[in-house]
Amino acid sequence: MALTERKTATRPAIEILDEEFEDFTTEAQAFLAGQRQEEQFVGFRLKQGVYGQRQPNVQMIRVKLPFGGVTADQLDAFAEVAERFAPLKTGHITTRENIQLHHIPLPLAWQALRVLGAVGLSSREACGNTVRNVTGDPWAGVADDEVFDATPYAGAFVRYFVRNPLTQLLPRKFKVAFSGSDTDRVIAEIHDLAFFAATRVVDGQEVQGFRILTGGGLSIMPKHAFELYDFVPLSDYLRVSEAVLRIFNRSDELRRNRAKARIKFLVHRVGIEAFRAMVEAELTGAWAQRDYPLDDLVFLDDEAADAPPLPASAPEVAEADARLFARFCATNVKPQVQEGYATVEVKVNQGDLSPEQFRGLADILRAYGASRARTTHWQNIVLRWIPANSVYPVWRELRALGLGNAGAYEINDVVSCPGTDSCKLGITSSMGLNRAIQARVEEMDIKDPLTRQILINMSGCPNSCGMHHVGNIGFHGAAIKSGTRQVPAYHVFVGGNRRYGSPMRLGLLLRTRVPAKRAPAVVERLILDYEDNREHDDVSFNEYMDTRERAYFDVLLKDLALPPEFEDERDHFVDWDRDRLYVLERGEGECAV
Repeated sequence: MALTERKTATRPAIEILDEEFEDFTTEAQAFLAGQRQEEQFVGFRLKQGVYGQRQPNVQMIRVKLPFGGVTADQLDAFAEVAERFAPLKTGHITTRENIQLHHIPLPLAWQALRVLGAVGLSSREACGNTVRNVTGDPWAGVADDEVFDATPYAGAFVRYFVRNPLTQLLPRKFKVAFSGSDTDRVIAEIHDLAFFAATRVVDGQEVQGFRILTGGGLSIMPKHAFELYDFVPLSDYLRVSEAVLRIFNRSDELRRNRAKARIKFLVHRVGIEAFRAMVEAELTGAWAQRDYPLDDLVFLDDEAADAPPLPASAPEVAEADARLFARFCATNVKPQVQEGYATVEVKVNQGDLSPEQFRGLADILRAYGASRARTTHWQNIVLRWIPANSVYPVWRELRALGLGNAGAYEINDVVSCPGTDSCKLGITSSMGLNRAIQARVEEMDIKDPLTRQILINMSGCPNSCGMHHVGNIGFHGAAIKSGTRQVPAYHVFVGGNRRYGSPMRLGLLLRTRVPAKRAPAVVERLILDYEDNREHDDVSFNEYMDTRERAYFDVLLKDLALPPEFEDERDHFVDWDRDRLYVLERGEGECAV
């Protein structure tokens, strides 16, 4: 069967509507013919998840993967779109668990959307002032520490609010995450709304529900979320969510300043107690008295029914593979709560996958798993329902695809946004820096287990698409002057945390700004300082950071912050992966159009 004729076996989380493809084709053709004003068309285009790039006449398509869920057939569809329509022939996993496809000419975009829609993939409301992709725990349903699997209810949230008239023109974008466990694997505190599975005994019966957080966010003014309610039953979590979104939608004060239009500014200005009172008042409205039919909304997908039988034994590991395979198992493989099965986390460098890699992963999932995987906030992909006895052949196939590297969620698993590779708001080549820092870390051949736990994030501008605030070491793009010339540079953050199992925290912004070409040296110096000066071997990087004042690190990096001289260090005036002198070029982003 041709790929574009395949249909998903499970009802997709976001309903696919043929009329939307037809509308998009009609509107795009009218725009190209000069029959639509650009401002009018941009708002329409963004709701369909098609985003303008810094390069003229090409688009980025952002495909929503609710709770990060993706199937083998869908991976094949990404391969087809990357191969047929994306000039660089890659797809990019984002820190919101989406997949983006770049540099697609508008006349091809509607064809690409149809290929994706044929396998239940939607870009609806992936951009614009809407409820963005609802993210989830990549180990949902298979982790041993869950209260219950939140996936069905994350799906219900998606189905209720996508295309909902309430959420089509919010003051700003709205980000949501669901976790079935108190072990935070979704970075809950940076979200506008976040849900943790919980139970309560009510009238002698155990009732399922959620602990709800609100008011978090990153970007130029990062804020921790507050706890809105310690428990809301499943019967009411959509009702409470709608109350929050109704308050947000009519907050005209937020609409006056796009830079301060996220709900975090309202929540932190009035305080969580006052905001909770606003929610309680909203819930007395006539709209809130209706029922929320969860049975019609929950996302039901019986992965276990498609799980492969357990092999009686595991193949013998070749002697030449033993060391590398053992390391891979230590960092990338986790047992599922279902006995005999495991998850395999695939480390995806810079989040980029080629058509061959998409198809190879699809083939692995069909041959060894339940044809299901989940993307992660740190730009990897988790293969699920792999028999433990099949992990070795899976690893061998991953290696053949260039995806069998150990170190998932470790220091050389560096996270970055696309930066100036495609984004209008990008200031620096964060993807190029990602590659340079990963190479430097691998050259250091770090053996210390606590040093390997350090996580590094970077963004090409202050907007935090690379979540630089929550890396143990973080960078965001900037520019500095040396004489009359511009130099690509980075602000430096230390002491953030996104490691699951420990509290999320925001990093400390140093006063130091360093030229982009010296950023790998910053990482190396911070690591060596930590290893040389911590009091005991069991002191973590952040614990060590807490023993020092900001001035200590500014002095430590002082020489790296000196402006370069053009005659002596001409390469510093050229950004990573570029071949011409740097000039700051920043366009108008479409995030809030």
